[in-house]
Formats: sequence, C-alpha cells, structure tokens
Amino acid sequence: MAFAGRLGVSKVAQSIVHTRNYNLTKISAAAAAAQASGNKQLNVRDALNSALDEELARDERVFILGEEVAQYDGAYKVTKNLWKKYGDERVIDTPITEMGFAGVAVGAAMAGLRPVCEFMTWNFAMQAIDHIINSAAKTLYMSAGLVKVPIVFRGPNGAAAGVAAQHSQDFGPWYAQCPGLKVVAPYSSEDARGLLKSAIRDDAPVVFLENEILYGLPFDISGEAMDKEFLIPIGKAKVEKQGKNVTLVSYSRGVQTCIEAAKELQKLNVDAEVINLRSLRPIDLDTIIQSVKKTNHLITVEQGWPVCGIGSEISASIVEGEAFNYLDAPILRVTGADVPMPYAKGLEAMALPQAHDVVSAVRQCLNIRQN
Repeated sequence: MAFAGRLGVSKVAQSIVHTRNYNLTKISAAAAAAQASGNKQLNVRDALNSALDEELARDERVFILGEEVAQYDGAYKVTKNLWKKYGDERVIDTPITEMGFAGVAVGAAMAGLRPVCEFMTWNFAMQAIDHIINSAAKTLYMSAGLVKVPIVFRGPNGAAAGVAAQHSQDFGPWYAQCPGLKVVAPYSSEDARGLLKSAIRDDAPVVFLENEILYGLPFDISGEAMDKEFLIPIGKAKVEKQGKNVTLVSYSRGVQTCIEAAKELQKLNVDAEVINLRSLRPIDLDTIIQSVKKTNHLITVEQGWPVCGIGSEISASIVEGEAFNYLDAPILRVTGADVPMPYAKGLEAMALPQAHDVVSAVRQCLNIRQN
C-alpha cells in the first residue's frame, strides 16, 4: 500500500492547478462498454468509476484522495485505473488518518479545488466528522457566503455482510440533520452516475453514501444516462414503480427490499408504489405527498435504527403537512433493529429489514388478514 506524504493545502493546490491536460472527449472504458451495442447494463461500481473518470477529465480542479484509492485501485475498486490514467497529482494515496486527509481535502476545497474524499467505509468517517460538519458544512454560512467548500465525501455506508457492529452503521440520518450539507444515497447505476456528477459539480459539500452490497449489482442503463453531461438533480426522488394501494419509500439498498416486497404484494392483489428517495437532504417531500394522495397509505423503509431516522422525519413532515388528511391508516416505519449489528449471519439478517417485514407492515396498514 503506497502513501503520499503529508501535503499542505498549498502544495496540493499547486500540483493540481498545473496538472497536464486530458482529452475531454474521451469517456471511461466502462462507459464506452455500456454504450456499445448488446450491452445495456452497468454495475454500480463501474457507474461510479465512469463518473469519476469523466469528471476528472472535464475539470482539472477535481482530484481524488483517500486510503488505497491510487495504486491499489481502491478498496472496492471504485477508482480502478484512475491513478494509472491521471497520475499522482490527481489520484492521491493518503496515510491512514481520516481526520488528516479530510482536513487537507476541506482546505483544498476552500482554496478553489474540487476534492473527492473517499472513506474506505463511512464508519471510519467518525474520525473526520469535525471537518465534515464544523469545517465543510458551516463555512459558507460563517463566511457570509464568501467561502465555498465544493467537496464530495464518499464511500460505502450501512450494513455490508458479516462486518459486525462497528462497520454496519447507516450514517444517512446523522448527516441529513446538518444544515450546510447535501446528503445523497444512490440505489441504481443511473443514480450513481448522475448523482455523483452532480455532487462533484455542486458548490456545496456533499455527503455521498454508497452501499457495498450494491457495488456489484448490474442495472439496466440508458444511453442518456451514459452521456457525459447526464446529471440527476440533488433533492429529486424517483418513482421506481407506480402503484395505487400503498406507498413504500426508501433509499439505497432499502429500495431493493421495497421492490422485492412489491413483487410479493402483487400475489395479494396489492399494487405498491415504490419511491427511491435518492436524496436525504433535501428530501423530496413533494413526490411523497403526491403518492400519498393517490395511495392513501405510507410505509417508510430503512436499514438504520428507528430512533431519529429518515422514516421518522418523513412521518413527521407528512403528519404536519397537507397530506395528513389523505391518510386512511397510520404511517408505519420498517427499520433495522434498535441494537448494535450482530456478527452472526442469522442474527444479522434478523436485525435488517427484509422483504417479508415490509409485506407484514403492508398487511397491517391495509388490514389484510393472514391466511
């Protein structure tokens, strides 16, 4: 594992500003392969890689730093081949110090660069939370709008498989509470490409929450989504499946759970609408409200803990707003168990919401008796 030295902000800025020019018309190998005839799918890992590749080529101010992102191609290979293509000046291996390299990245953003700061897992970002919130999120406000911090903090978030309590936390609700941050959580390959490009181009600090389990999943992807200028607006949800009986709202891997549950619900003649939030701050309440007005029932799904979760925020917003009078039953939340994540495989599965848990919640919401 190769590490860069402890670079000051001025040295990083100098090395990036004087970087060599790249062919801006060239797209990544993954993107080119997806555009080729006969290949209409792209997994999330390659979608992220292609977005990073194209943004590095488009804007010389963009650079990536983090542990093992360069010569090792990233712990999850999201940055594969980028160091070979762009070199030490644009893809930087750091020492194992989240607080240190996050601080360097924030300083570089204040100096006019556009860093992409990778955490090997968001659990390790707890070491850097002071820089994310007190430095990145608050500087625009504290400088009266004079100092922007265009930075993306990204990496895998939430439960993976068999990584126990200290590596399975969902940080979505944590960061979604903080003004000054934008928080996104992609589900599909289209989400990954469009949201990451938007995040890198945004002048605000963006917390970009990926999921390790989703990295290798292939998704259908359109030619439009493979365009170099394809952007998904931060703060706009997507209706993954239209329905008329109940609204299921989730994000990241939870969307997959909702889609699986929707298929099971069809056997009960229940037509579920599935909303992929994509963005946790801001939350697209308008899309949820319009769905609730149609289905009259709402269930939120997330892998994180129930206390102060995204589902809690959505529930409060709906109850306090215009959609409350359209509800025919109480809002229900399906969440992870309120315990540190167990290591044992069977207990881990019980601690995370499964499709059958969502189906049970829908049965309760719609008063459908068990056979």
